[in-house]
Amino acid sequence: MKEANAAKQLPDQKRRAFWLKHLHQWHWISSGMCLVAMLAFAATGLTLNHAAQIEAKPQVSHRHAQLPEALLAPLRLQAEAADSKGRSARDELPAPVRDWIAQQLSVTVGAQAAEWSADEVYVSLPRPGGDAWLRVALEDGKVEYEKTDRGWISYLNDLHKGRNTGTAWSWFIDIFAVACLVFCITGLFLLQMHAGKRPATWPLVVLGLVAPLLLAILFIH
Repeated sequence: MKEANAAKQLPDQKRRAFWLKHLHQWHWISSGMCLVAMLAFAATGLTLNHAAQIEAKPQVSHRHAQLPEALLAPLRLQAEAADSKGRSARDELPAPVRDWIAQQLSVTVGAQAAEWSADEVYVSLPRPGGDAWLRVALEDGKVEYEKTDRGWISYLNDLHKGRNTGTAWSWFIDIFAVACLVFCITGLFLLQMHAGKRPATWPLVVLGLVAPLLLAILFIH
């Protein structure tokens, strides 16, 4: 009888060992992938939660330049073309103008869409931790650039929110979120497999669910 029970338990033990091995493997791999980013997101979660108490002193800088007539003429023609259609164009600045701005002002405009009107071209250049814009006056070719820097804490907070961070950072956040999901889900299955020897497992899991739910119901209006 004992031999029969032992033979019956053997496949269950092998199955448990198989799942434990793979769950532990995926758990530590996902934890390694998202450890540093999770620490950073937790820290910026605190700074975001206390944003009103953390003073930021924005630093505003200005740069000016004079656009050559050879580059200004095509801008005027493009503005006239937009005006003749009765709408504001959203085309990017021509490549020669962008190159000139990069050389003269050390500002990278890229393929950012500009707002065209009869008297100026305006390019909004939002960035993490601040803001910036560039304006080209079509009448006299004067170029004005303004940048606002709100400091490192604001920069890290914007990385947390994915604000004005571009496609590459957006992909990183998606990959990081998937790694966190793998970490949490494998952790949940590991809890389930070890819960028999740890009576406090499920009460703690339920507490983690009920506590924020009650706070949301009772104190958030």
